[in-house]
Amino acid sequence: VQLQASGGGLVQAGGSLRLSCVASGMIFSTNSMNWYRQVPGKQREWVAGITSGGRTNYVDSVKDRFTISRDNAKNTVDLQMSRLQPEDTGVYYCYSFARREYWGQGTQVTVSS
Repeated sequence: VQLQASGGGLVQAGGSLRLSCVASGMIFSTNSMNWYRQVPGKQREWVAGITSGGRTNYVDSVKDRFTISRDNAKNTVDLQMSRLQPEDTGVYYCYSFARREYWGQGTQVTVSS
């Protein structure tokens, strides 16, 4: 199983970014997919998740600003991030559990104030 994340970058506060994660080697449509983020010195934090059936959940701090979605035909899970704030800065990882944990390589998101 491989998870390949992309789409990070540098953006000003109030801006938007879209992250994408492509999965391979797994039956994508049957697995929940999640995004986490981590800043140096802090624990990795769960940000958003989407079930195989399309049900979504978010950490309170990103509700109404982030949207997670999936395309089972393309084996992708996206995270649309809007109204970004400096505290959203971090390395974002896609994650799934299929008999064991799988993490993508991470993509850096930096929000300047």
